[in-house]
Amino acid sequence: MLIQPKEDLLADSLVHAIAADGAVRCMAAVTTNLVAEAAARHAASHTVAAALGRTLTGALLLAAGVKELDRLTVQIDCTGPVGRITAEANGRGQARGYVRNPQADAPLNAQGKFDVRAIVGEGTFYVTYESGFDIGLYREPYRGSVPLVSGEIAEDFAYYLARSEQIPSAVMLGVLVRARGNGDHFIEAAGGIMIQIMPGADEHTVRAIESSVGQTPHTTTMIRHGARPIDLLQTALGEIPFEVLEEKTVEFACTCSHARALALISAMSAEEVRAMLEEDRGAVMTCHFCNATYHVKESELEQILHRIEKEGLDEAGRNA
Repeated sequence: MLIQPKEDLLADSLVHAIAADGAVRCMAAVTTNLVAEAAARHAASHTVAAALGRTLTGALLLAAGVKELDRLTVQIDCTGPVGRITAEANGRGQARGYVRNPQADAPLNAQGKFDVRAIVGEGTFYVTYESGFDIGLYREPYRGSVPLVSGEIAEDFAYYLARSEQIPSAVMLGVLVRARGNGDHFIEAAGGIMIQIMPGADEHTVRAIESSVGQTPHTTTMIRHGARPIDLLQTALGEIPFEVLEEKTVEFACTCSHARALALISAMSAEEVRAMLEEDRGAVMTCHFCNATYHVKESELEQILHRIEKEGLDEAGRNA
């Protein structure tokens, strides 16, 4: 099975907007290419592609509404066969993610759709905010958590916002996987909408949004027919006018590199590095987030080991 994006797609993008004089925050994104790349990198089953894609999209939407954010991490620890879903996003529109068991799957549900709830099961929904690192200022990360209420992902994002952050929200997330005639599959549409009701929103605005959201077609249906993020917001908000604050491209992007792999090995003990040299004459490191593999040469390990041993001798001399 091969999951790919549909051919000739526009670049993925996200719109961040406000309405009702700032009393409503709203974000929408088309993430078809991003989800396709994530699913392909992890050789994900159809159902895992849907679950991971929804989580990545939700993380991007949530990160878009937070100022001075370096990184937002959504983690779903669950009892279902997928085991765990992790997604990271930042305010620049970059996201990456992985699951513990990418081949987890389940039969279609009663509606003939991928049964995300079945592979997720019960568990806990965590959100971690980290900021300050890009400017060299360390701040204690904030982490909130709530029990999973659905396992369908969108409802769990909404429940987290309502319970942990006291922000009533409407969240719609979707991933549409289609089959090709040759047996391969592709991501035809992926994206989402997040509407947050802030303190000060009047009852008329809230009722109008509830009504329009209730009549909004599935996100993937609109994207499949050419809708862009601003179109998704116009449909979901109905008669409520809004002001676009930002529109940006979003993409799957990982921070791993050969240099980071060397840095990780450098943080090990001399005994661990020596074992790599003696047993394997090198090392192979694979990134959980993107499945990229880095081969560390024997000569590189020798240099790292020499540096670790020298630092150990210097430290011993200072303490003598």
